Amino acid sequence: TPGLEITFLMIPVTVGAIVLGPAAGAILGGVFGLTSFFQCLDGSSWFGATLLSINPVSTCILCLVPRILAGLLPGLLFSALGRRRGLGFCAAAALLGPVMNTVLFVGGLGLLFFHTDFIQEMAAGAPFLAFCVAFVGVQGVVEAAACCLISTPVAKALLHVNWSLGRRTA
Repeated sequence: TPGLEITFLMIPVTVGAIVLGPAAGAILGGVFGLTSFFQCLDGSSWFGATLLSINPVSTCILCLVPRILAGLLPGLLFSALGRRRGLGFCAAAALLGPVMNTVLFVGGLGLLFFHTDFIQEMAAGAPFLAFCVAFVGVQGVVEAAACCLISTPVAKALLHVNWSLGRRTA
C-alpha cells in the first residue's frame, strides 16, 4: 500500500510482552509508538508526515495508543493462559500483537482521519470497512506471519531459560 511501511517492530514488543508480562509489553509498545511518531516528525514516513500536517494531536494518538495496546494485549493473553510454556500459547500471543497493531492502527486511522481529503482521495469512494481491508492488504499479513514465526520460538526459548534458572517472569 502506498505510504505504509512494513514494520517488524512488533517482534521485540511481543517477545517482551510474553516473557516479561503485560506492563513490559505496554512499555515496549510505547517505545514503538514513539519511534513511529518521530518518523512523522522527521519526515522519514511520508504517510505519517502528511497525517501530522493535517492534525498533530490525532497523529500522536494514532502512533501511540494502538502500539501500547498491541504490546499490552499479548502479555495479558499469555498471562490469562496461565503462563504455560506451550508453543501454541506463545504463538497465540505472538500473533495477537501484530494483528492488534494493524486492526487498532487502521481503525484509529479511520476514526481520526477518514473524513479528511487525504484519506478520502485514497479511499476513492470506498466505504470505511472496504478501505480498511484494501489499505492493509498484504502488509498486515506479512507482518503478522513474520512476527508469529519469529517471536514464538524466541519467546519460548527465553521462557525455557527463565524457567530452567528458576526465575519466574512477570
